Amino acid sequence: MSDFRIIPSIDELRQRSTVRALEARFGANATIDALRHAAAAVRTAIAGGDASLETEASVATRIEMAAAVELGDAFRPSLEPVINATGVIVHTNLGRAPLAPAAIERVAAIARGYSSLEYDVGRGARGRRDVHAEALLCRVAGAEAAVVVNNNAAATLLILAALAAGREVIVSRGELVEIGGGFRVPEVMAQSGALLREVGTTNKTRASDYAAAISDRTALILRVHPSNFRIEGFTARPALPELVAVGKRFDIPIVEDLGSGHLEVVQQSYNSPTSGSPTSTSRTAVRLLPDEPAVAASVAAGVDVCCFSGDKLLGGPQAGVIVGRADLLTRIRTHPLMRALRVGKMTYAALEATLAEYVAGRATRTVPVRRMLTMAVDEIRARAEALQAAIGHFQEWRAELLDGVSAIGGGSGPGVELPTCLVAIERSGLTPDALEGRLRTLTPPVVARIERDRVVIDLRTVFPEQDRELATLLGGM
Repeated sequence: MSDFRIIPSIDELRQRSTVRALEARFGANATIDALRHAAAAVRTAIAGGDASLETEASVATRIEMAAAVELGDAFRPSLEPVINATGVIVHTNLGRAPLAPAAIERVAAIARGYSSLEYDVGRGARGRRDVHAEALLCRVAGAEAAVVVNNNAAATLLILAALAAGREVIVSRGELVEIGGGFRVPEVMAQSGALLREVGTTNKTRASDYAAAISDRTALILRVHPSNFRIEGFTARPALPELVAVGKRFDIPIVEDLGSGHLEVVQQSYNSPTSGSPTSTSRTAVRLLPDEPAVAASVAAGVDVCCFSGDKLLGGPQAGVIVGRADLLTRIRTHPLMRALRVGKMTYAALEATLAEYVAGRATRTVPVRRMLTMAVDEIRARAEALQAAIGHFQEWRAELLDGVSAIGGGSGPGVELPTCLVAIERSGLTPDALEGRLRTLTPPVVARIERDRVVIDLRTVFPEQDRELATLLGGM
């Protein structure tokens, strides 16, 4: 007959120092539940003749350990940091853009206390949250007004609902794109209440096609940047000034969904004064991706409303940014959907801090996405050589340097390849698939890629301060 008397009571277990530590970390109720579950499992094990459970000490230790495991699993966050060694800069599955240090500091400062989210400090009265980040956005985009929502799909939905519900929106057939997660432009348009009016063909649409489709039912013309694919060959698409001219001719607003949010980086240089002349300052706009449309260029071309993502090429938090004419932005920001799609204080804090880096001309150095885009191959190679040397000291490991390419990702710059230096790694006894899987079990997980049947690490997307940690993680496997 099994002797269950060696199983301590829950109250007795709670007096033990290990259990008190669990209660302090996870709370009394959760710890008591875990102890009960563990005690029930021990009772079953004793009944089954488990020879390792013959003393009160062994039983108490088993219960403590099982409770600790259950609590650890229950309280472990599903969202965790990872090391991105894939070489994909704007990796949607890994959270897209990592924030700049200034943005992280600003989020922490705002999050730890109260803020002026909807309070006008000057007047001492209720204010509006949709004014935050507007001044900086107008400055970098050259726009009259700006508003922020929770992502670019929401921005598109809100624009269409506010400006075109119940009326026609003209879109080229070549721009009826599907973005990540299966969201399609026609479906977003249907949800907004706008009516789709397709023009042109998949590969060719001309300005005259838009003009011919305009009627008294037309609310606006929508131009969608096909950021996640490229059509080549026998193609035609009106230049932006041509489309703007059509809009002005018929007094129809032009709306452009730019998707990636490519901002030109303005760099300032100072010329030393010559005798009798003052110091002069020159400002140069630097476009990292010439084929990716820039927000300010679209606004300058006469587009009435533009929308784009905050967490792609801009390198900020998840957000949908809308910039453009003040009268149209007023209709957008006062639409009932705005409350459902608005963002919170942390998003505003991160976005403002990120935009400030652009205005100050520091973005290429301080915003991670911009820094990774401009990182020289020689810099990556030097870090790769150091990692290869560290791996060479580990038993059963081999590492080789290979020339390769990094990707921008996030539906930005399709077909653009950034030269890089890869570290191909192998470990005795593990296939490439098994090794890639083992890397993901590390703490933090290391996400790499398999290329030509080899696991490769691209340090372009690994922060330099993570290089030593990465080598230590590999050595500890």
